[in-house]
Amino acid sequence: MVDAFCATWKLVDSQNFDEYMKELGVGFATRQVGNVTKPTIVISHEDDKVVVKTQSTFKNTEVSGKLGEEFDETTADDRNVKSTFTMEGDNLVQVQKWDGKETKFVRELKDGKMVMTLTFGGIQATRTYEKA
Repeated sequence: MVDAFCATWKLVDSQNFDEYMKELGVGFATRQVGNVTKPTIVISHEDDKVVVKTQSTFKNTEVSGKLGEEFDETTADDRNVKSTFTMEGDNLVQVQKWDGKETKFVRELKDGKMVMTLTFGGIQATRTYEKA
């Protein structure tokens, strides 16, 4: 159920995020900002859509889509992607596709925290959030 993820989450730990952004092709200056920014993520469920708002001093983004239905998204680093939310077991999964490439975000709840694993190519990053 998506409802378990519906909360306001604050980043508390980030592992290997710079390598992940580098693999995506994110420029040096944007990576530097991305590495020091501690975003707040607000996940909600409006009608039949999953809504994920990311708020930070750098940039605010909002994406929403129905589970299992592809939608257009412009990422924080300005990539235009086709995105899809799904539930895989108890995990909220988001896949972004563009230019024949694909990255995957797996959000799971562990000990009251939301652990987000980002995978692209052979690189994996982990970002841990606590309820705000």
